[in-house]
Amino acid sequence: MVPLLLVIVSGCTWEWMPPSDNEPLQAPAASGGSRYDISWTMHQNLPVSEDAEMVRYVEQMFNVDLDFWNLENNKYEALLDMKLAQGSIPDLFRIRQPQDILKYQQQGVLAEISEEMLDKHAPNIMKAIRENAPDYQDYGKIDGKYYGIPVINPTNIYRIPVVYRKDWLDKLGLPVPRTLPDFEKVIYAFTNEDPDGNGIKDTHGLSSEGMNVVFGAFGQIVFADQLYFGAKDQRLVIGSLQPEMKEALQYLSKWYRDGVIDPEFITGENKGGYKHLSHSFINGTIGMTSMGNYYHWIQDGDYLTWNSNGNETPVEATFNVKELTAINPQAQIVFGQPFSGPDGKRGSKAYDMLMSFAAIGADAAKEPGKMETILQILDYVSANPDPDEAASLKYGIQGTHWQWASDSKEDVILLPPYDKTFSYQNTIGTGVGMTVPLMPTERREKWAATLGLDRDGIYNALTVATPSLIKYGPELIKLKNKAYISILTGDEPLEYFDAFVKEFMTAGGAQVLQEANDWYSQHAAK
Repeated sequence: MVPLLLVIVSGCTWEWMPPSDNEPLQAPAASGGSRYDISWTMHQNLPVSEDAEMVRYVEQMFNVDLDFWNLENNKYEALLDMKLAQGSIPDLFRIRQPQDILKYQQQGVLAEISEEMLDKHAPNIMKAIRENAPDYQDYGKIDGKYYGIPVINPTNIYRIPVVYRKDWLDKLGLPVPRTLPDFEKVIYAFTNEDPDGNGIKDTHGLSSEGMNVVFGAFGQIVFADQLYFGAKDQRLVIGSLQPEMKEALQYLSKWYRDGVIDPEFITGENKGGYKHLSHSFINGTIGMTSMGNYYHWIQDGDYLTWNSNGNETPVEATFNVKELTAINPQAQIVFGQPFSGPDGKRGSKAYDMLMSFAAIGADAAKEPGKMETILQILDYVSANPDPDEAASLKYGIQGTHWQWASDSKEDVILLPPYDKTFSYQNTIGTGVGMTVPLMPTERREKWAATLGLDRDGIYNALTVATPSLIKYGPELIKLKNKAYISILTGDEPLEYFDAFVKEFMTAGGAQVLQEANDWYSQHAAK
């Protein structure tokens, strides 16, 4: 099988010279050497501005010209693959889905990165991985050679939250559900007892994202952008093929017939724009969801933060809650534990700490010294050990975009107007690096630790790509989604599940499962 690589970056050292008010940021120009043109891909909510201050700073420091490919995150793979088909390969190659690394390596668009080069030019990243995520050290390797630097997200110890409309529960006199029967009672009440008080039967219990918590009550995750594997009897199984899913589908198909599930669930809860927004929840169509992460569901006053004057103040609502309360100021949300199923199982979707890979495009290896420069930049902007430099590379110019809350240098205060500006970091060119496995110390993460989100997460037990998964995976996911939706909506009877499993296995599923267990027996099971 093909193990994957794990690496992280940080870099050189320089003296930060804070600019005076309204003075453009100036960085010392790099001395000597070739000036490289480097194309760069990254996580983006907004495009990087052509005159981004922090991009200019990094360019001057490393004597390079950076060309950011502004690829919309919601369509990243499709846009990237289009560029690759046209013969363009990014030099800093972000692989958003970890399972895609083998696909791109097989396409010949990734450069091999020697371990010696990583240790020399990305020492801080490598140190962070080896000390804080040692189990991932060999991820990113294919046939024993590094092709990707693993992006390890330490906050992925927190599963996706389960969220309810608290004001609806309070109006109906119902507690947060703890069991599947409790949940069924709540969603029927959300549908039939006019929780929004408008006198119209226009609300539902749940939609697509909430269904994964139902599947989780039977031990599996079904609706995701990858095939979820689970461990059973010391072997891997594909969750969506397990016989207990028939029981989960029996519940869901009944709820759909009774109007408890949003009839538009097939199109998803997000209707465009920022991908973690549940518009179905925000608009009051449903009263329960499991979409987005903990930081998308902060309510006014959940914890104390710092305002732009350096005073402690209650935090303001974010993302989904902000949009929800803009429409309905009286709306409130509450987190719930995933409810338990018939056998006591419970869980919501969780993402592996291996979030993605940072790779180097094959063309970059053709220019002497270019790979080394890319690694130095990536190391510097991602894992800088100096707190002032690290904060500036994350938030922008100290004194203009941010300032320290105290001498402890743990909390950052965003300054107006940036404290109210969505993803301004993308616009000014910060955040161009990769996440390293260091748990953030900010108050938001301390608050998250109190929510119990580090329990009951259902993770994919297969954390690598296999050749057959690359070959058959996309069509198998389509086949799985079609079968589940057909049964759920009544287009097919529940008995069709058994025929679906057989079709899935003959369509490449058997080979996928065999290769997954070959890997599991050699690695994860040990």
